[in-house]
Amino acid sequence: MKSLFLSTALLLAAPAAFACGTFTVGDLTIEHAWSKATIGADRPAVFYVEITNGGSTDDALIGITTPAATMPMLHETVVTDGIASMPHAMSIPVPVGETVALSPGAYHGMLMGLATALKEGDRFPVTLTFENAGDVTVDADVLSLRAEGPDCSDAGQ
Repeated sequence: MKSLFLSTALLLAAPAAFACGTFTVGDLTIEHAWSKATIGADRPAVFYVEITNGGSTDDALIGITTPAATMPMLHETVVTDGIASMPHAMSIPVPVGETVALSPGAYHGMLMGLATALKEGDRFPVTLTFENAGDVTVDADVLSLRAEGPDCSDAGQ
């Protein structure tokens, strides 16, 4: 019975723990990859992540791909005269010694043409392509529609 409770607790904690995973490519560390649940497959989804450049050369995120969407793109939220727009970003700079967050209200991945609706608790791969470091595939966890990010305080991060 004790193992049943432990197994259940681990399963319930799993989505937050996986979103707190760490991936590396070259001198870049990629953490906290996540998305939000969607209402349906006909609505776009988002992709958020944190990228830290611990190297001695600037880099840039120049693209993303995923089997979860036919048209993944990099966007930036821009507010002009109180009106927000989300133009396509050709690249996202990742300067030496800095952490760049793709997050709500800033740079982010826009996932259009979803293969299926994203449901809380799902996970899907996203390949990030960097100008210098190359490609790395991370697992993005789908959090609730109301999520503001993963809670990594208990995940050893």
